[in-house]
Amino acid sequence: MDNKIFASLKSIGAYAPKKILSNKDLESMVDTSDEWIVQRTGIKERRIASDDELTSDLGVMASKLAIKRAGLKTRDIDAVICATLTPDFLCMPATACIIASKLGIKNILAFDVSAACSGFIYILYLAKSLIESGVHKNILIVGAEKLSSVLDYTDRGTCILFGDGAGAAIVGVTTDKREAILDIQISADGDYAHLLMTPRSRATHPKDEKTLEYLQMAGNEVFKVAVKTLTSDVIEILNKNNIKSSQVNHFIPHQANLRIINAVREKLDFPIEKTVLTVHKYGNTSAASIPMAINEAYEDNKIKKGDLLLLDAFGGGFTWGSSLIYFGGE
Repeated sequence: MDNKIFASLKSIGAYAPKKILSNKDLESMVDTSDEWIVQRTGIKERRIASDDELTSDLGVMASKLAIKRAGLKTRDIDAVICATLTPDFLCMPATACIIASKLGIKNILAFDVSAACSGFIYILYLAKSLIESGVHKNILIVGAEKLSSVLDYTDRGTCILFGDGAGAAIVGVTTDKREAILDIQISADGDYAHLLMTPRSRATHPKDEKTLEYLQMAGNEVFKVAVKTLTSDVIEILNKNNIKSSQVNHFIPHQANLRIINAVREKLDFPIEKTVLTVHKYGNTSAASIPMAINEAYEDNKIKKGDLLLLDAFGGGFTWGSSLIYFGGE
């Protein structure tokens, strides 16, 4: 009998703020239209956190649901890892520490990861490694973003794309490979950093020069690199694990832009019926995007225990990653 320990995605949870910012709303804010936004991005609306909602608050709401669905108590959690590019505080304390505190979890490992839209796959990779090393048993991973806090709502090239939200999951232990996180691959190339960035830190930026105040993106350049990189990355992870696209039950890409998703999906022969889409409802929620999409499919009763999920993401850094997961939740 094989008692090898594997990491398993035991549960999923998500939270979206109540306020909806529709394309019609944006028409009165910037020079744009509902038709223009839908044609170029597939986005119809996005959620916006209230002034008194912090990134950690969004993460806590998603975390409570993930912990409950895993059948655990907060005392069972032995690590919290948060992926975010909009932390509560600049540099410290980590948003993971704030989330743990708000959940009443103390004396555990807690830290943040900054990998932009690839953040959830990055922290999934870390959680898998920590579980399979035997050091941890139940890790709470959280992708949470308040992107409205770094957007210029006079820049139609960026403000139409992003929204706020959070997704969380429990990564735990299994001895059944059919419930395991099969494989994850992640990578980065800092040569492209200038194409997608948020405000610079005053610690490294000259004080006598005006800092960037909002998220900046070279949309066309990002689009081209994203499609090429994501396609090759997904082909690589499928070939590496001797899996055909037809064997994947659910293709769950980062929800950045419907044109990017369809370009990758068509190149890899994933039917639309197997592709989870939430970009029209939430826009791009960066590190929260993939767990929010998994949660949407789960709550729609589309994802069942043992289903094979293929995740892929691309974000600022540039960072990117993909993962093959047998869903281990109930």
